[in-house]
Order: sequence, then structure tokens, then C-alpha cells
Amino acid sequence: MNVGLTTPILPANEAAVASAARYLAQGGLIAFPTETVYGLGADAANPGAIARLYAAKGRPAFNPLIAHVGDFAAGQKIARFDATATALAQAFWPGPLTLVLPKSQNCPVADLATAGLDTVAVRVPAHPVARAILRAFGGPVVAPSANLSGHVSPTTAEHVHHDLAGLIDLIVDGGAVNVGVESTIVGCFEAPMLLRPGGLPRAEIERVLGRALVQPPEDADNDSGQPLAPGMLASHYAPRTRVRLNARGIEAGEALLAFGPGVVDGVETANAVMNLSPRGDLNEAAANLFGYLRTLDTRGARAIAVMPVPHHGLGEAINDRLRRAAVDRD
Repeated sequence: MNVGLTTPILPANEAAVASAARYLAQGGLIAFPTETVYGLGADAANPGAIARLYAAKGRPAFNPLIAHVGDFAAGQKIARFDATATALAQAFWPGPLTLVLPKSQNCPVADLATAGLDTVAVRVPAHPVARAILRAFGGPVVAPSANLSGHVSPTTAEHVHHDLAGLIDLIVDGGAVNVGVESTIVGCFEAPMLLRPGGLPRAEIERVLGRALVQPPEDADNDSGQPLAPGMLASHYAPRTRVRLNARGIEAGEALLAFGPGVVDGVETANAVMNLSPRGDLNEAAANLFGYLRTLDTRGARAIAVMPVPHHGLGEAINDRLRRAAVDRD
């Protein structure tokens, strides 16, 4: 184990994949790219490894983790799929969709990873490095975002190293991720429920379902109770610098997170300016979101002012992350 030492960063190749699988089998923690964000992986069946993961992230123990598997057949070993879940898995896996499902009878995922729930969150990632590691390891891997809990999620290996160097065993560097926001989470309950917007737009899911996704109860999205799924704490994905949403102008000492070709009043006085997508492309904005928040968080600004982002398509997930980043944590 490399904990307490400088965590090595290996370029993604066969040797790095083999090393990652070896660390997982030994109860270690490894960071690796998925198409959404970098994940912090541990053996989903090893409670000791999962406890180390919670400790490394400083993650609340009541926040469940997503179990990543290599394919649909592997998912069926840990969860029960009804017709709806099967249709969604066949349509969108591998990809940025997590399904919350009843555990299988002999589900190997440790109770610590499911936060004591009778359900398990399952995903088949699309990134070739993630899939290679899962094949080499041969079992489910829990993998929340590879950052300190509450910090901005990592989209490069360097982001991971900044937060977790010395706390984990290995970082596999597969370059910048493609999607840039976490997976969409759908609860396959009596009626399919959108638990977290993410990298797969709601409209695509509803097109397969042939009906609208229902919303979770209002009290399911707060910091006081146990969430139904990963990523549902109200204060989450948060930089240290205060975030001010729907900015139409810049106040003294603020940095600007812009979107699109428009301008805001006082932009020339901004501490720093970064534009998620100058041409107004939501896919580009999603890929840049966490990296830009991280950069602006280092500029010493009094606050980060965020221009409005459209709420359709991936804009729903972007606004969800921004709203969480803006929660008052005092």
C-alpha cells in the first residue's frame, strides 16, 4: 500500500490496469477515469476497503456508493432487474446511467457501501480504462468521485492528485473525461424516479420508458436524512469560495463563471473569467464545469458569480451541480 506516501500516477496501459486490479484485490484504493468523472475505486465486497474509502474522502457514512460492473450479466449478480430496469440497461449501458435496484438474494456488495439500504446503485461505465480494470479485477467496484467529500468532482488525474495524494494507492491517468458530470441516477421503484440529473438527459430516458420520470419526495434531498441514492446531499460538489447563481452583473472582488457569448455588467472588473462554453454548447459546458470551478476556487475571489445556464438537456445536470455548490455551509 502507498498510503502516507506520494501516490503514483500511471498512464493508462496494460501494466497500470493490472496494478489497479491487484490493489483492489488487496483492499486498496485506486482512482481511474470513467466517461463521467474520475472514480475512487474499492472492492465492493470488502467492508474494510470501503471504510478506507469513506475515510479518504471524508464522506458521510449514510451516503451510499455506486457499484460499477463490467456488463449487464455482472449487474444481474448484484441486483434484481424488472422489465423497466432491463429496458434501460439495454438502451444505455455501457454509459452514464446508474440504476437503483433491489439487491439480489446473494448480493456481494457490502452493507457499508449501500448505507444499510435494501437497494444497490449499479452502473456499467463506458470508458475503456474503467472497463479494462473491471474485467481484470472480476468483481463489482464501488467508485464515488475521486475527490474529498464536498469538493468539486475531478475530471483529470491532476484533480485527483490535488485532493487525494498520499491517501490512496494509485491513480490511473486516462486523460480528461468526456462527459464531465456524474451519471444520471434513476430509481427503479414502483414508478421510475429521477434521483439525480446527470450525463444522460432526462428526455432520452423518458423516450425509452414511454412516460415521464417522477420526482423524488421533497424531503429526500437534504443533509439531515439518509439519501435514496448517491449524490443527493444538498451541500455537495462545493468549492471553498462562495458561489452566486444567475449573475447578471459582477460585484467587487468576484470571479465570473460565464456561459455563452453574452456578457454581464462589470465583467472588466472580475477577479478572473472562465467561460464554460463561449458558443453556448451544453455538452462542452458539462465537460468544463468541475475543472473551471476548481480553477476559479484558487483565485482568491470573494465569490464566484455564475451566469445563467439553460435548464434543458445537460443543463439540468449542470444547474443541479451549481445549485449544490451554492448551498450555504455555515
